[in-house]
Amino acid sequence: MPIRTPLPVPKAPETHITAEAGLSLGPHMDLRAESLVQLGDVVKQGQPILRDRRRPECVVTAPMSGRVIELEIGPGRRLSSLVIASDDGLDPHLYEARPANDEMFGSSGSDALRALLQAAGLWMHFRSRPFGRVPAAMARPAAILIAAADTRPLAADPQLALDGHNRDWLQLGLSALVRLGDGPVHLLQNSGADIVSGMADVTVSRVGALHPSGLAGFQVYARCPAQPERPVWNVDLEVVVAIGQLLATGSLPATRLVSVAGPGMQQTRLVRCQPGADLREICHKHSKPGQTVILSGSVLDGSPSRWLGFHDRQVTVLNRSDSKPQQHWLDAALRRASRPEPIIATAAVEQALGGMMAGMALLRALSVGDDEAAAEYGALSLLEEDMALVDYVTAAEPRFADLLRAALDRIEANQ
Repeated sequence: MPIRTPLPVPKAPETHITAEAGLSLGPHMDLRAESLVQLGDVVKQGQPILRDRRRPECVVTAPMSGRVIELEIGPGRRLSSLVIASDDGLDPHLYEARPANDEMFGSSGSDALRALLQAAGLWMHFRSRPFGRVPAAMARPAAILIAAADTRPLAADPQLALDGHNRDWLQLGLSALVRLGDGPVHLLQNSGADIVSGMADVTVSRVGALHPSGLAGFQVYARCPAQPERPVWNVDLEVVVAIGQLLATGSLPATRLVSVAGPGMQQTRLVRCQPGADLREICHKHSKPGQTVILSGSVLDGSPSRWLGFHDRQVTVLNRSDSKPQQHWLDAALRRASRPEPIIATAAVEQALGGMMAGMALLRALSVGDDEAAAEYGALSLLEEDMALVDYVTAAEPRFADLLRAALDRIEANQ
């Protein structure tokens, strides 16, 4: 998707901790919130503050140390808002990691490791396919895919997060992931030297430079297609580093690497900020004069938000005029044709699905609600973000991302 930005994403990040941070979980998290803190409480960075009432293994931790200044849980126990005002005079919350380390380097099993990851909130960063849910407490995946490449427009290279102790923590985190599953661990990276070497249980695999080859869904489909009885997990590279840091120090990372780019910016930025950072503050002084729209996420699958999303690692700033609906390229091509006839963007759809699956057959199955055919054509390996480029190419209504979610929900309900 063509999108102009002032400069390429820098290679050296700057640190920017915003004065406030808010939790933005999104509807796909399906968290029925039970608050572990009250309005006005002082919390430490990494301290548990929310838990799923139905699944105690699903815990959310404080993105930074400070005071809870806003807390609202809406209908259906959905989190409406939780905002923390910074207080950098507090030490981070520490976890007892010794039992998990003893298990890692001694006895077999993974009970202590799982308990630690769940208590510290890192379990919430695993996404299990099919269906895209947080895995059950004792689930064992058939494979785990780690995203060390990001091909979304204007995304930062995840490998820029590897500096100093991070490489040692990555090795430790990878060893932990090997214990959690029954199958291979795939580290997906782009060109260049292997990020890790000498780990027999970890396979380094290459992805293409063009979007959407870096999306987890297409790599899952190509390497280990997900099935209800054979779930596959995917997780970001920085989360694996966070697992290693937790095991080594008992603490969670205070920051996340985020690119801030787009036509609404005067200067493209690479920022280390806390999870849930205030995007208005991050973009202030760096955006162009006039009205802008700030998306948490990419231009393809991001959504307007004040706070950095739970899984997001990029921010896209658009001019207000860029966010308004414009004539779609396919409609423009039809109007320019001397003999307007129906056009099926078959090649574009196939490319938007990574060139790895029967694209038009999958879209037809989703359009008519044929869940069995959709599953046969690869829908069980995909999630909504994997369909974002298809929705851009086709401009279809309803969106194929929504049709995919509806199909997944029906299949899950019939299990």
